Amino acid sequence: MHDDEPDIDDELVRRLLDAQFPQWAGLPLRAVASAGTDNALYRLGEELVVRLPRVDWAVGDIEKEHRWLPRLGPQLPVAVPEPLAVGKPGEGYGWPWSVYRWLEGENPQPGQLADPLALAAELAAFVTALHRIDPADGLSASRGIPLQQRDAQTRAAIAESAGLIDTAPVTEAWERALRAPAWDGPPVWIHADLSPGNLLTVDGRLSAVIDFGALGTGDPACDLLIAWNLLPADAREVFRSTLRVDDATWERGRGWALSIALVALPYYQTRSPVLASNSRYVIGQLLTE
Repeated sequence: MHDDEPDIDDELVRRLLDAQFPQWAGLPLRAVASAGTDNALYRLGEELVVRLPRVDWAVGDIEKEHRWLPRLGPQLPVAVPEPLAVGKPGEGYGWPWSVYRWLEGENPQPGQLADPLALAAELAAFVTALHRIDPADGLSASRGIPLQQRDAQTRAAIAESAGLIDTAPVTEAWERALRAPAWDGPPVWIHADLSPGNLLTVDGRLSAVIDFGALGTGDPACDLLIAWNLLPADAREVFRSTLRVDDATWERGRGWALSIALVALPYYQTRSPVLASNSRYVIGQLLTE
């Protein structure tokens, strides 16, 4: 998936557990099929999951989640990951790793939602609750920045995607988003990576939000990207009206969804068919609105 990705397999994870957490050493262990690109997941027994970074940019997420999720989780309307332990580098694996409580559910898929309108309202309730949490002492989110600071990266991705997408209307859509008034309110807590792969549903209802690696404080518009990477048009309107989002914030949200999709598309084109497909879906949704 990534250049210089470490070799991670069942035997490595078992050795790490045996050496550092002997209380869990005898539990069954099996790899979890996932479209996630930052971490390898191994279910441990019925109640636990081991998560090991697959790329260097995910290493710092461990400390962040272990620090902030116990504080934020009780204030949110659905489950979030519950950190239990941090492992040290060892057995030939060079980064820290972690153990969490297992969360049941499946990732929702665009075009296959059982009740899109209900899910949109549940997502809006999660976003509302997160944005209302006191941001005092919170860290700044790398994605909670003005869209203009993404301009060079986004235009480079557009150029790299020539031949994969029609770059002219995409460039026009990006420039439209850049013209939206900047956020002038106080920073709020944002998940910053709300996508189908970071949601869990049970019987079609939102049961958990996972992977808070991009967590921080900043412009709330970044948390609107789920409107385009998962929801159909009618559910998108429910999401917006429930959140009571103003035009400028909605337009910046469109810009965030577009920028993230554009940056991901050329990178994951040959590395992750799932993420590349979702990027194309997002771009298509934005251009046909």
